[in-house]
Amino acid sequence: MPDPAAVRPLLLSWFDRHARALPWRLTRPDGRRDPYRVWISEVLLQQTQVARGLVYFERFLTAFPDVERLAAAPEEAVLKAWEGCGYYARARNLHRAAREMAASGMPTTHQGWLALPGVGPYTAAAVASLAFGERQAVMDGNVRRVLSRLSGVREPTDRWAQQQADVLLDPQRPGDWNEALMDLGATICTPKSPRCAVCPLQTHCAAFASGDPAQYPAPKKRAAVQVTVAVALLIGDGEQAYLEQRTGTLLGGLWGLPLEEVRDVDVAGALNRLQQRLNATEAEWLGVVNHTMTHRQIQLRVYRAQAAKPLTAVGGRPLSRLDHKALALLAAPQPALFAG
Repeated sequence: MPDPAAVRPLLLSWFDRHARALPWRLTRPDGRRDPYRVWISEVLLQQTQVARGLVYFERFLTAFPDVERLAAAPEEAVLKAWEGCGYYARARNLHRAAREMAASGMPTTHQGWLALPGVGPYTAAAVASLAFGERQAVMDGNVRRVLSRLSGVREPTDRWAQQQADVLLDPQRPGDWNEALMDLGATICTPKSPRCAVCPLQTHCAAFASGDPAQYPAPKKRAAVQVTVAVALLIGDGEQAYLEQRTGTLLGGLWGLPLEEVRDVDVAGALNRLQQRLNATEAEWLGVVNHTMTHRQIQLRVYRAQAAKPLTAVGGRPLSRLDHKALALLAAPQPALFAG
């Protein structure tokens, strides 16, 4: 591992000149970040790229500018504001945590944040260091990659990476140090084609010295993608449709087209079960939607049918991207295929 006393001033000096201007980095009079904005942004960016996250962040903060208004909102309104971000358990946990904070106050320590619903070690360390100046080192994919390359370790364990991050953490500027490492990984020390020529830590980097820095760290083994095939019925149109509220952890709380999972490759059987449940007739083929969520891929076969069901304004309910894609089939040439 490089000498902390050598790399800290180099990286912080670079950060002072090149830090990304991001809306969640606005500072208060005391020079620290707003803990509410930091918290929302860190949860949002767990599964969302920064470019898309900027739009979602502004939309969410417009709807809920502080923890009190987030806590007071109904869950459906929170899910609607989160629409498009995916991984909706994050939004439900944000809502639960906001209600706890509204009742008991906002935590000011790492341990206090860890006790909230949906807050793990990374988010707790980020809020504690950025908003409260606590000496907590964050660990995400960008930080892990930078540390792996600095030390020339191809297969860093989680424990090793956290230990390195803890040792390198600048005790005087822990929040800035954490953001500097994340910015370096996001803009310079990228997974492919790292920009070593402009890296402030180049002379201290074992991976650069090896001549092939992109080989660090070794790729993680990914779990096999689980494919789920389902049938959906569109009753109504793209503006007014019959919607059902989903249950379970995957898309729980969201609304969408009624669907039935296909068993034993029997699409006709699934369609028949769905039609019988809804008392629907005249099923007309619309197309196929493919939607990927981390280790799960959903192949949704969409039909349009007639049934005496109450229709709901589509724009007034929180829908997943899967259902938005299904509704978009109405305007697509057939046969239609939307890649997830």
